[in-house]
Amino acid sequence: MKEFLNYFFGAGTEVEFELFTLAHFAPIIVMLLLICLIYRYKDQLRDTKTDEYLRYAMAFILIISEMSYYWRLVGMPSLGPNPVEHLPIAVCGWVAIFGSYMLIGKNQTLFDIIYFWLLAGSIFALITPAVITYTGPTRFRYYQFWIEHIGGFIAIFYMIFVHGMRPTIKSAFKSYGALMIMCVIAYNANQIIGNGANYLYMARPEAAPSILDILPPNFVLRTLIMISAITALYVASYLPWYFKDKRENRYY
Repeated sequence: MKEFLNYFFGAGTEVEFELFTLAHFAPIIVMLLLICLIYRYKDQLRDTKTDEYLRYAMAFILIISEMSYYWRLVGMPSLGPNPVEHLPIAVCGWVAIFGSYMLIGKNQTLFDIIYFWLLAGSIFALITPAVITYTGPTRFRYYQFWIEHIGGFIAIFYMIFVHGMRPTIKSAFKSYGALMIMCVIAYNANQIIGNGANYLYMARPEAAPSILDILPPNFVLRTLIMISAITALYVASYLPWYFKDKRENRYY
């Protein structure tokens, strides 16, 4: 039993997860199916006890998925928990935390922040989940990663379809400002910790294959390209709402 637990909660030394395979697409397909079901039954869910139960269940799953990441590190010293890699300075982790509180309190401000963080940031983790390269479907980390990441997307679409939440132009600036604060924290953490620290991937490309591999190693160029790309994705994330408002002659 001990050997199984060490294996399940541990990490491999060779590549166990490959991009664009069944192990990659299956969680994304599950996410899309759940979002479709939410849309299909949105009217039946609205203003019912079931809605409350679902929101609290999703919030619980999100917060536990984030906490379990650190529980695993504490329980498995062999994983080498350290400040170089394991400080809570990650967009996806804070999406899970903010998303939990958003679901419980139906908080518009938290929705505003994580809507853009997900569609302009966390979506890259779905496309190239480099952090689970050495933890495939037979490992705990694989399931923790996918539950946390697809859970955020399910949460915002639940609030959009069932509770009619939506972003505004002001939301984008609010979210962008919060992201810039996190970037400053990540930059300073990388500078203070030094060798090896790479929070928000600002210092260098990841060792495992990632969509960020196309970025140059030069810090200034890397930062400028990342800011430009994120800004463009923020605009793209708001465009559906812009066209919807234009069609309905409404402006926010």
